[in-house]
Amino acid sequence: MTDANAAVLAASPAKNRRSRRLRPATVIDHVILTLGALFMMVPLLMVLQITSMPDVEVIKHGPTLQIGDQFDDNLNKAMFEASGFSGENTGMNMLKNSFILGIGFAVGKIVIGMLAAYAIVYFRLRFATLAFWVIFTTLLLPLEVRILPSYEVVQRLGMLNTYQGLIVPLIASATATFFFRQFFRSVPEELVEAARIDGAGPVKFFVDILVPLSQTMIAAMFIIMFVYGWNQYLWPTMITTEEDMFTLVRGIKQITQVMEGNRIPEYGRANMLAIIAIIPPVFVVIFFQSWFVKGLTESDK
Repeated sequence: MTDANAAVLAASPAKNRRSRRLRPATVIDHVILTLGALFMMVPLLMVLQITSMPDVEVIKHGPTLQIGDQFDDNLNKAMFEASGFSGENTGMNMLKNSFILGIGFAVGKIVIGMLAAYAIVYFRLRFATLAFWVIFTTLLLPLEVRILPSYEVVQRLGMLNTYQGLIVPLIASATATFFFRQFFRSVPEELVEAARIDGAGPVKFFVDILVPLSQTMIAAMFIIMFVYGWNQYLWPTMITTEEDMFTLVRGIKQITQVMEGNRIPEYGRANMLAIIAIIPPVFVVIFFQSWFVKGLTESDK
């Protein structure tokens, strides 16, 4: 072994030790991130604490550091016991309605957005660009601006207290149309020409080529639209008056507002439903996280 090789081997352990030393900037970054995460978790921990306490204690003392023994009882009441006047407003039923609303929103908006973007990009329409910008400007119109005309249409069509009334009027999405348009425009033109040479028609090209290529974008849009539909409150409040059609968000608000005579509001039950309402969107985000990042950042097709 030469003297040079020996010097390199002797210096490498010292270099590795220096590289393993913690840098002050790295420590500060991790401390800030940890404190931020703990700060964001405080409301969730308060909700968890309230679900374990009797409602009377919550009214008397509010959130405390004490952990009670009512967690199982509140979970059973939240999921299986009926509330309201009809006896059909159980947690399981509201959870089912929320899933139908969230999945219906996501699937409907993705399908409509993909079809609209496909027509704008691949069909030689005279006013395709104008039509796109008209669609895009609808992002400036929040739901509150068009809720009364939408409600009147739903009422005249007899879709009150139905899943169709909850989902169909709001499935047109400028956001999904915009993202799918940008994605389709990045597809190489050679791929389109090759499909034409092979005799692929518009439907076959869309189903067999564009849809498989759009999997990451579909996953990203599914996360956004599912969470958007799951958290809807104003629209379900106007469309649903029958308790068996209530969603979780709608049901939580009803439970906290119930005050009949000297009846105590069911804070434990309402907060348990709030925790249950958080879980599905969190799982959807975790499951589709890698696809979500790829769908919004990946440019190579």
